[in-house]
Amino acid sequence: MSLKYKRILLKISGEALKGKDIYDQEKVQDVANQVISLVKEGLQIAIVVGGGNIWRGNLSSNLGMDRINGDYMGMMATIMNGLALEATIKSLGYEKVRVYSSLEIKTVTTPYNYREARDKLSEGYILIFTGGTGFSYFTTDTGASIRAIEVKADALLMAKNGVKGVYDSDPKVNPNAVFLSKLTHQEVAEKKLRVMDLTSATLSADAKLKIEVFDMNGKENIIKVAHGKLESTIIE
Repeated sequence: MSLKYKRILLKISGEALKGKDIYDQEKVQDVANQVISLVKEGLQIAIVVGGGNIWRGNLSSNLGMDRINGDYMGMMATIMNGLALEATIKSLGYEKVRVYSSLEIKTVTTPYNYREARDKLSEGYILIFTGGTGFSYFTTDTGASIRAIEVKADALLMAKNGVKGVYDSDPKVNPNAVFLSKLTHQEVAEKKLRVMDLTSATLSADAKLKIEVFDMNGKENIIKVAHGKLESTIIE
């Protein structure tokens, strides 16, 4: 099978790594194995991972915490997930992996530099972008769009959990929801489809960033979507 893209940014949620505990070893290893397999085929991969398995925004309000502090805790959760994924990738024998963080933690992460990131991708490194944008009030979706644009990814691959792409309404609520295989950026905005947050959608539209939304819950679904062998939604 031939690869559909040369360089991608893969956005996964923190929940994709979660089991009964914060991490499910099999799930983390499955993501790592698929990514390693694709990089060995020649695909250049950067990853943005959320932090929802560790920290959710509603926890800050429940604790009476300021929104800004809560957002920074969420950013730190993404760093923890990035380090867990890095360790797993290395444990599987692939050493060319690097964690970049928008929040500088000198001992375990590398400060983000888009020029360096582009070079490392060309050298076969798996890059894990953590810390979101480094600023409060922005989601990891927005961070993923920005990083995809900066590293000149051919596409932003947005992995969903149990949903094969974009529907005209929530398929988990509406059994008659219609699956949409192709959309324009304008249609996403006009129809107010909840693919990503509005800032992320606007940035992606302005940069003409191609987005592919797919279900990562399935045997080797990351590999399948990278080869164009999985049903998904294309936004361009």
